[in-house]
Amino acid sequence: MGFTIEQESIVRAAERFARSVLENDATGHDWWHVRRVARTAEKLAVGGGADLFVCTVAALLHDVADEKLNASKESGLKKVGDWLQRQPLEGSDREHIIEIISTMSYHAGANPPMRTLEGRVVQDADRLDAIGAIAVARTFLYAGWKGHPIYDPSLPPRDSMTPEEYRQGKSTAINHFHEKLLKLKDRINTPSARRIAEERHRFMERYLEQFRSEWEGIL
Repeated sequence: MGFTIEQESIVRAAERFARSVLENDATGHDWWHVRRVARTAEKLAVGGGADLFVCTVAALLHDVADEKLNASKESGLKKVGDWLQRQPLEGSDREHIIEIISTMSYHAGANPPMRTLEGRVVQDADRLDAIGAIAVARTFLYAGWKGHPIYDPSLPPRDSMTPEEYRQGKSTAINHFHEKLLKLKDRINTPSARRIAEERHRFMERYLEQFRSEWEGIL
């Protein structure tokens, strides 16, 4: 199963659009993150019987609309919505893509479950890029961009928080593992993604054990 000629043209246009917006991003939500998420979404879609075209376009555009990278969630969604309006898309596909993008964020764990299989696939693809070796690198990149320290024993991980506290509150790179990344394994939707998440989750646990040993000066 692949794309029609028209769908292929839209996918390539979405790639160019996403790259033009995110190529110079310094938060870990850059073009290469988007490319990885799109490729993972394609594989999960094919393996799970989801709509390949909707999954791919939603994955390519998901961070163009991210509220962390825009003045607001609304302005980010408008940017994507305006672009989609200029494409020769079925109205139902356009609405589906916007729905996925607008509800897939972690949002401090407050967002409801994804309504469609395609939404679950794209969300899983994005979350898999937040679990594992690349996720470790992205965590420290994002913490540096936010001005957060690597670790501060006087700042314990937050057990619960509002989306605003999650976005704006003071934290550390290491706390981010406990506040979000280690929770993602149990929020994966599809069986194939869950198997990948289990392995990557164990890698992060091993990394944190090594970090703690080195922090305490254990040789």
